[in-house]
Amino acid sequence: MDKLAIIGGRELYGDLKIAGAKNSALKVMAACLLTDETLVLDEVPDLADVRQLLVLLENHGVKAERDGHRLTLDAGAITSTVAPYEIVRKMRASFNVLGPILAREGEAKVSLPGGCAIGARPVDLHLDAFRKMGAEIELEEGYVLAGAKGGLKGAEIAFPFVSVGATEHVMMAATLAKGTTILRNAAREPEIVDLADCLRAMGAKIEGDGTDTITIHGVDRLSGATHEVLADRIEMGSYAMAVGAVGGELLLERGRRDLLGSAAKVLEECGLKLEDDPRGLRVSRWGTPTVSQSVITEPYPGFATDLQAQFMALMAKGSGTAEITETIFENRFMHVPELARLGADIHVNGRTATVHGVPKLKGAPVMATDLRASMSLVIAALCAEGQTMISRVYHLDRGFERLDDKLRGVGALIERVKDED
Repeated sequence: MDKLAIIGGRELYGDLKIAGAKNSALKVMAACLLTDETLVLDEVPDLADVRQLLVLLENHGVKAERDGHRLTLDAGAITSTVAPYEIVRKMRASFNVLGPILAREGEAKVSLPGGCAIGARPVDLHLDAFRKMGAEIELEEGYVLAGAKGGLKGAEIAFPFVSVGATEHVMMAATLAKGTTILRNAAREPEIVDLADCLRAMGAKIEGDGTDTITIHGVDRLSGATHEVLADRIEMGSYAMAVGAVGGELLLERGRRDLLGSAAKVLEECGLKLEDDPRGLRVSRWGTPTVSQSVITEPYPGFATDLQAQFMALMAKGSGTAEITETIFENRFMHVPELARLGADIHVNGRTATVHGVPKLKGAPVMATDLRASMSLVIAALCAEGQTMISRVYHLDRGFERLDDKLRGVGALIERVKDED
C-alpha cells in the first residue's frame, strides 16, 4: 500500500490539466447499456473507480477498449442482467446500471450498494421513481429484483429532496420509457447537464437539464455517439484551494469558473484571483494572507460538499475564524482529527466545524479516511513546515488522476513511497 511524502512550503506555478469529471464519467459509461451501438467517450480519467465500473460493464457483456483517455464501449448484446454483490459493493456508482438495463431489457437484478464512510446514501428515491414508471421492485437477499416486461412508462416524479444520483439514474432510464417523464426538484449539477448532453448525442429527447425540472420524452431506441466528458470541478476546486494555501499561480487547463458555482465567489473573498482563460481557469494568490470565510454546503450551485474538506484545510491557515456547516452528509468531518495532527485548530459541534486559523502547520504522519478528506490532507501538507506522510492514499487514487505527478510538475515536493507496514 502506497503513501505520499510531502515537504511543504513551496508555492505552485505552471500549467496543470484538469481531468474529466469522475462523477460524470461513471454515469456516461453506464449510459452505454442503453444502446446496442458504440459509445465513444473522450477525456475519461484513469481512476480506480473507472476501472472498477469497467469490470462490471464487462460482466454485462460490454466490450471495452481504452486508448489513453479515450474509451470505446460496445454493448451490442447484454449477456447478463445481474450485477453481483462482489462487484457493486466496491463502488456505489455501480448501482446505476440498474436503470439502463431495466429500460433496455425489461428486467434487472442488481446488488444493493454497501454503506459509505461519509454517511448513508439510500437508494429509496431511485426505486420509488422506477415503481412510478411501472416497474415491479422486490428486495431479496440484498438484491433489487426489478421487472418491467411491458417496458417503463413515463411518469411525473417529484423528489422529496435533491439527489444527484437519483436524478441521473432516472433520467437515463426515462430515455427509453414510453411517453414523457418529468423530474421535479431535480439536481442541477454540471454533471447532470453533461450526462444529458451525452444522451442527446445518442438520440434522447431531454429538456430542462441544469434547472430543477427536467423533461424526458422517451424514444424507441438510442444510437451510438461520441462525447467528451466535462472537466472535473472537484479536482479544479481542490487545486485552486492548494494555490490559496501555499500561494503561486496555476493555469487549470479545461477548467471553467462557472463549474465551481458559489465556491468561486468564496475563494475570491478568501483572497484568490480567478480569471477565465482561453485554455482554462487561471488561479493565483500573491503575498496577501488567506482571509477566513464561513460556508454552508448545499446542492449546486451552492458550495459543494465534495470541496468541504479541502476548504477546511485552506481555512486552517486563514487569518481569522471560519464556520463550515455540512448539510449533505452526516459524517463528513472525519478529516478533522487528522488535520489537528498537523496543528489545525478545529472544533466540531454537530454539523458545524469552527476553524480558527493558525500561523503555521507542521508536518506529521496522517491517515486518509475517504476520497475528499485525503485531498484536504494533501493541501494542508503542501503548506506545512517539514514532512507529512499520508497513508491509505488508495482513497486519492479513486478520484484524483496522477495527483503526485501533477503536483510535482508545478513545483511541489511530493513523492509516492511504498508502505513497509
